[in-house]
Amino acid sequence: MASLACISIDRYIAITKPLTYNTLVTPWRLRLCIFLIWLYSTLVFLPSFFHWGKPGYHGDVFQWCAESWHTDPYFTLFIVMMLYAPAALIVCFTYFNIFRICQQHTKEISERQARFSSQSGETGEVQACPDKRYAMVLFRITSVFYILWLPYIIYFLLESSTGHSNRFASFLTTWLAISNSFCNCVIYSLSNSVFQRGLKRLSGAMCTSCASQMIAKDPYTVRSKGPLNGFHV
Repeated sequence: MASLACISIDRYIAITKPLTYNTLVTPWRLRLCIFLIWLYSTLVFLPSFFHWGKPGYHGDVFQWCAESWHTDPYFTLFIVMMLYAPAALIVCFTYFNIFRICQQHTKEISERQARFSSQSGETGEVQACPDKRYAMVLFRITSVFYILWLPYIIYFLLESSTGHSNRFASFLTTWLAISNSFCNCVIYSLSNSVFQRGLKRLSGAMCTSCASQMIAKDPYTVRSKGPLNGFHV
């Protein structure tokens, strides 16, 4: 969550201050930001390490690797206020302003092209803002992340506050959160032409492999590897 928030801040700076982006976002500051993200994640993890709340996924899903610890309501509130809520607010603020600025730029460009085309008698097409396309991809990834993790967070809050657990709800919300990684592959494949070509090559190779295996297992398929009995046609 902290990484997604930092990425949204990076895109916000790139669009709002493109001329000073290279001076603001330097390699040294990026390394410092990565270090602070790891430090922040470690500090958030420490309460779970000292048995204040559950350490990971629910025990009824992974019974063989998770200890059934009692979840403190204050621990749940701590996780939401320190990890989920700040990142969500930062992402909403940055992407809202990114899309607002991109719409303003697109409107200004279309008005200028309309004036130019009316003077020259030629019609031109408005080119899409590349930064807006990149921001849209990141916005979809971030939105899917929060949508899939939101049921888990809500169930986590209800379980810790009421003390009652539901096996099916726990299983469903946990696997919705885990499926976020698969959804990222789908989003990249639908949004990026490079990923689309890679997906086509991968699917073509898989289809070819499946077809060759089916042909090899078919007893009625006769394959000729060379001339029979030394005769040539």
